[in-house]
Amino acid sequence: MTQRLAPIRTLVLLFCVAMPLLSGCGDSDKTKNTGPTPPVEALYNNGLDALNDKRYASANDQFNSLEQNYPFSTWAVNAQIMQAYSQYLQNKYTDAIGTLDRFIQLHPVHPEIGYIYYLRALCYYEQIADIERDQKGTEQAMSALQEVVTRFPNSPYANDARLKIDLCRDHLAGKEMEVGRYYENQHLYEAALGRFQRVVDDYQTTNHVPEALARIVEVYLALGLRDQAKQTAAVLGYNDPGSEWYQDTYDKLAAIGDVPSDLPQPSKGGPGFFGRAWHALF
Repeated sequence: MTQRLAPIRTLVLLFCVAMPLLSGCGDSDKTKNTGPTPPVEALYNNGLDALNDKRYASANDQFNSLEQNYPFSTWAVNAQIMQAYSQYLQNKYTDAIGTLDRFIQLHPVHPEIGYIYYLRALCYYEQIADIERDQKGTEQAMSALQEVVTRFPNSPYANDARLKIDLCRDHLAGKEMEVGRYYENQHLYEAALGRFQRVVDDYQTTNHVPEALARIVEVYLALGLRDQAKQTAAVLGYNDPGSEWYQDTYDKLAAIGDVPSDLPQPSKGGPGFFGRAWHALF
């Protein structure tokens, strides 16, 4: 769902120079899979080398080995972060979330704790399914992203989290619209109306609201509820007179000879301002 995190590059460099015992970030040949356990700095170096070379499974092994063999070293804390990131890059999101949850429990005041929460949220975000599938993952992602915003409101992670929350909301609205259209096509009008109304009520700032209002008009007309249809059409026309959905709605009312005199004429003025004032018209 998103590009890989650029800030981790800076994080890797900081971890690389922060350890005074390091002679560099190379020398991956020092670590073998057999024989005595390599020194802690060799394991850490080799993990960084593997990350830089995009050998993410190898990086995960190196950082895991470091944590297992040197659990009380200062290296182990950073290794946990790098291990979670390598799991994330392998799309092993469940493993990464487990590693990050453990880190949060053990190191709640770590200097990079904001990043930890953000990476955890990304693991959920990457698993969002398309709108044809169950959206539980989208709701989990929204919850995790909101936690970043709540805990670290002034961080750059919060800024990106807010954008992704908006995308999640649009995704959930899209799912409601898909189900609503299905119900409408099956002439299950009450069920369809509930789905479209939820988009209008709960996802006011998404781009799906104009279509949702237009579909509500369709349903009301199918049920013979012309007054309700005209009221909803007025809301759509007032807020978004330039949309194709309002033009289509206006044409439907004109086709049955029931266009109210005060109904706005469709225009080509571009999108309206959904999410600000339209709900006051109900």
